[in-house]
Amino acid sequence: MGYTVPTPIQDAVIRLLREGRDVVGQAQTGTGKTSAFGIPLVEMSDPSSREVQGLVLVPTRELAMQVAGELTSLGRHRGIRIAAIFGGQQMRHQLDALDAGVHVVVATPGRLMDHMSRRTLDLGNIRAAVLDEADQMLDIGFAEDIARILRTTPHSRQTLLFSATMPQQIRRLASRYLQNPEWVRVGEDAAPVEGVEQLYYEVAAQDCKKALEGLLEEPELITQALIFRRTKIGVDKLVDHLVRKGYDARGIHSDMVQAKRDKVMVRFREKNLRLLVATNVAARGLDIPAVSHVINYEMPDNLEEYVHRVGRTARMGRHGTAMTFVSHMQDFELLDKINEHLNGRLKEGRLANLYV
Repeated sequence: MGYTVPTPIQDAVIRLLREGRDVVGQAQTGTGKTSAFGIPLVEMSDPSSREVQGLVLVPTRELAMQVAGELTSLGRHRGIRIAAIFGGQQMRHQLDALDAGVHVVVATPGRLMDHMSRRTLDLGNIRAAVLDEADQMLDIGFAEDIARILRTTPHSRQTLLFSATMPQQIRRLASRYLQNPEWVRVGEDAAPVEGVEQLYYEVAAQDCKKALEGLLEEPELITQALIFRRTKIGVDKLVDHLVRKGYDARGIHSDMVQAKRDKVMVRFREKNLRLLVATNVAARGLDIPAVSHVINYEMPDNLEEYVHRVGRTARMGRHGTAMTFVSHMQDFELLDKINEHLNGRLKEGRLANLYV
């Protein structure tokens, strides 16, 4: 798979998991976290058994597919079979995969609970359970589902929890479900992503479309951008506007049917789509290596959300740029927090097409 040396999170976590320890892992996005738990998960699975031996819980459909894809690559030569279980996909497809025999299941909590209630999935032989992007799963409201799921797995299981931030509710989750875990931290809470030039632009709300067009007029500068909006309606409106102006743009949000979301993500990953406009469904966990720019069309709600969005660029040591529009008086309080967090490295950009 092209690996030569482990990343810091891989170096720390793989060794601990091989020793049988429970682990709480915290690292910046894009640091190789999936392989940190994926390699030991594949190693500990018995290919001669038809039982589900590993479970990875993730917050979103896209992340389920991404993690399952990487685990499939890791497990291919050992004959380890992986299934992605998530809502929005036909149940029959998932039932067929489970009937064929699966060693590791990567699932969103809601659809996994559905399979459990139908008795189409048995977690009684799980050797290891991974809670990936745990902070987002709690934000979405999956705490009770996680508790029910883990109660059906053996007490002897190895448990791994990964989270970009460590608020108090994550610490409570770890103390409840992990046994004497080893804590591994690469970077601090909401650590600023290295290799990202971060700019902000003061733009009147009514001028944001014009400001964005001005930035996009330099194709050699912005080769591929992920543009964040707060609402699904906002995503659709901005995509319509950009397409009318002749830009290659598509949107992604939770109201879209899964097949359409998949098609858009494939195009974007393969660099056949220049602009992807998204709600925060795309902010967590997704590895899109080609993104040159992240553009916050609207300010995020908090510092952690800002860091997660910005982390979509500069993956695995690459360089990238994050641009944020500041349009309302209330935005400046968060802007000051971001700049303080970045030790004053946030720079003000100029919009030559709008303001002199």
